[in-house]
Amino acid sequence: MGLSDPLVTPFMLTCHLDANAAMVSLISGLATRSGFFPTLLPDVQLVSAYGHVSRCPQIYEPSVIVIAQGSKLAYLEGRTLEYGAGHYLVQALPVPFEYETFATPEQPLLGVYIRFDRAMLGELVQEMGDDGGLPAEPQTPGSMVSAVLDTPMREAVERLLRCLHDPLEARVMGQARLREVLFAALRGSQAGVLRALVQQQGHVARVAASLNHLHQHFSDNLDVATLARFANMSPSTFHEHFKRTTELSPLQYLKRLRLLKAQQLLAAEGLGVAQVAHRVGYQSTSQFSREYKRYFARNPGQESEPRA
Repeated sequence: MGLSDPLVTPFMLTCHLDANAAMVSLISGLATRSGFFPTLLPDVQLVSAYGHVSRCPQIYEPSVIVIAQGSKLAYLEGRTLEYGAGHYLVQALPVPFEYETFATPEQPLLGVYIRFDRAMLGELVQEMGDDGGLPAEPQTPGSMVSAVLDTPMREAVERLLRCLHDPLEARVMGQARLREVLFAALRGSQAGVLRALVQQQGHVARVAASLNHLHQHFSDNLDVATLARFANMSPSTFHEHFKRTTELSPLQYLKRLRLLKAQQLLAAEGLGVAQVAHRVGYQSTSQFSREYKRYFARNPGQESEPRA
């Protein structure tokens, strides 16, 4: 059964329980309800869900997401990735996607979200050398990939989770534990996408530079030519590599990012629809409302709570 097969079985709730028992125990003690939970380390959050979460849009920062129990599916423009128990998700670029969660109150989804530091990643790649025993890099690595949770990765994540229960260990050893998880990922089957992110002359790193500008200025009147300059590419070359890397055109990406930012504002700050539309870059409230409903399948005025 392939991880990118759209017919992949959407639940693996009981698989890998013995291997993941330590992670399940360490997470469940800190995540007692559905949602994302901050930890003693700013770059680490715990995630849990105590029931099925229907398919809905989301965007993550560059991160590694390890699931100890339960299952998730990520849907990206014709691709389906499973990252349930026994797998982890590498999110190299902040790309909008849709996700669905499979869990029950008796067997909740439990996982850990690890936002990675590009500087730390770059240091590790440099120290490991040009090959370092790593898999060959694909010509165009995907922005989001799923990998099997092998023993070195599982053990590194367990050590990270243990230090979250000890304030002294988190303060003294926390960064070392994060570094160890990244090192394990860089020796895993999907190391190529992480390496590509820090290769400054590569297409992925250049697209990442344009995305950084886009995320900081998403409400501005941006165009392809402006974004291409931050990637140091011609507009046509940039458009080609942007779409190949993110699976969206630059303008499609901008629209989805604005809508996702709007959802966060509506849920968290309680602003009016017209205020939010203006803040995310829309000139027309009616156009914003139409596109919001098309994307989220509900009106912007219906938002009341953020979704995990």
